Amino acid sequence: MLLATHRVAETTCPDCNRLYLRKKVVRKSAIGAAETINRAKFGAVSVAVNERMHDLNKISQDQAAFIAQKATGYKTLRSYLWALEAEAYDDAQ
Repeated sequence: MLLATHRVAETTCPDCNRLYLRKKVVRKSAIGAAETINRAKFGAVSVAVNERMHDLNKISQDQAAFIAQKATGYKTLRSYLWALEAEAYDDAQ
C-alpha cells in the first residue's frame, strides 16, 4: 500500500510531502461466525439503503422525516436511512 500526503498550509519548511509504504498484509485467522453474520447484515442493509434512496415513492417522505429529526439525530440522509434499514433488518431476524 502506498499513501502520499501533501500539506497545503503556508510554512517555512519546504518538505510538506510525506510518503508512507506498507507491506501487504495476509489474514492469518479464519472468518468467524460473528463476522459472517456482520458481513451479511452489512450487505443486506447497504442494498436496502441504496434501493430506498432511489425509490421515488419513498424519497419525499424520507426527506421530510430526516429534516424533522436532523437537529437532534442523524446528520446525513444516508446515516438516517441506514439506521432505519438496520433496525428493520434486526426486526426481521
